[in-house]
Amino acid sequence: MVLIMIYVLWSPLKLQETLTSASVFLNTLTPKFYVALTGTSSLISGLILIFEWWYFRKYGTSFIEQVSVSHLRPLLGGVESSSTTGLFSSVNGEAEPRPSVSECKVWRNPLNLFRGAEYNRYTWVTGKEPLTYYDMNLSAQDHQTFFTGDTQQLKPEDAVMQKAWRERNPQARIRAAYQAIEMNHECAAAYVLLAEEEATTITEAERLFKKALSIAGKDINLLVYIKRRLAMCARKLGRIKEAVKMMRDLMKEFPLLGMLNIHENLLEALLELQAYADVQAVLAKYDARAVSDKFSPEAASRRGLSTAEMNAVEAIHRAVEFNPHVPKYLLEMKSLILPPEHILKRGDSEAVAYAFFHLQHWKRAEGALNLLHCTWEGTFRIIPYPLEKGHLFYPYPGCTETADRELLPSFHEVSVYPKKELPFFILFTAGLCSFTAILAMLTHQFPELMGVFAKAFFSTLFAPLGFFADKMESFMPSSFWHQLTRI
Repeated sequence: MVLIMIYVLWSPLKLQETLTSASVFLNTLTPKFYVALTGTSSLISGLILIFEWWYFRKYGTSFIEQVSVSHLRPLLGGVESSSTTGLFSSVNGEAEPRPSVSECKVWRNPLNLFRGAEYNRYTWVTGKEPLTYYDMNLSAQDHQTFFTGDTQQLKPEDAVMQKAWRERNPQARIRAAYQAIEMNHECAAAYVLLAEEEATTITEAERLFKKALSIAGKDINLLVYIKRRLAMCARKLGRIKEAVKMMRDLMKEFPLLGMLNIHENLLEALLELQAYADVQAVLAKYDARAVSDKFSPEAASRRGLSTAEMNAVEAIHRAVEFNPHVPKYLLEMKSLILPPEHILKRGDSEAVAYAFFHLQHWKRAEGALNLLHCTWEGTFRIIPYPLEKGHLFYPYPGCTETADRELLPSFHEVSVYPKKELPFFILFTAGLCSFTAILAMLTHQFPELMGVFAKAFFSTLFAPLGFFADKMESFMPSSFWHQLTRI
């Protein structure tokens, strides 16, 4: 305790000496020092800004913020509140379950393209890979589950095919398929793989699928998959009525397989036939075609919306709230890419897949795109703030960006909703970089004047400390300080 008291009494003397030394040091500094100081500060803060911006564009978060939350918060004892986890406020203010991470589960794209005849042709022309490894790995798991369900009773050729689906190299998968055919000429799964990956045209793929269908036997999974792909081949080759009949027959024959979303293929084919009456039987409540060709925003603002127009606008608002990424693709404000083999509901991947197959149908319906252009942005004025409350649907999940970045190729700029504000650290480093750059430029142009300003700034900064030291020195007798320093 005595030592602490001596230190408290002695510290003003040391502080005075430190301030005196600092004053002498500042007086000896040249303008070149200030130029180097501000220039170096500007350079370092600029590099931090560039890295932070790159990291934010790539991962959607601030690196400094992420490190702080991941590593510093546990050290400081910070714990996230779990009392409201899993709940969100509904429109009427009541607490409802929040969608879990499982809500961001990816689904098989019912309209996925053929690898050999479509995806590979894109790669040959552009040199870019349209599918990610994550997406293809999910497809491999689907095929393994779908075609080789009972691993206890696998035939030798089935074991080869199970390994083939897991192969990352396309040529290795094709070689394994031929190996399975050599072991059993009636291995339907091998012909399915060749149709999907080796066939370079839809006609060739159709031939291989017909061969697989003739030897598929009673394997329901194989039958459904092959018949569906044959219907898609007919659709792509222009035999649309035949494709519609095949899809209707398939849905009647296997009504319990609704999880495969075969109706998505049927709807797209019916839209191509412009059989709107058949489509309307499924989507009557949300059909906007009845008013799109006559819709005028000027006339609607003067006379108000009719009942049909209000229903159409409500349908658009519902659709945009469910997936806010779609309109920019349909309005060609964002470039399209080939759709992935898997999609995320309400995500950018679903928007890409929908627009890829349905943009032509929107263009064919006169005025539909004009109606969408005039009304889609109004959706965001209806959604309450904060977004966690939702409006017509449960709140937009926050995990879509991460999943979409795994599903979509790296050359595609992933659409993010809601638009993230720039993190604090990016704004801070941008301001710091700009401020220090301005100081460096002014110091270089006006060295003497900036030197005076710097000395005045530091003198003002240390003035309270000097005032405190002077007060302590005047309060204590000078002989006391002399005896204390001797001790």
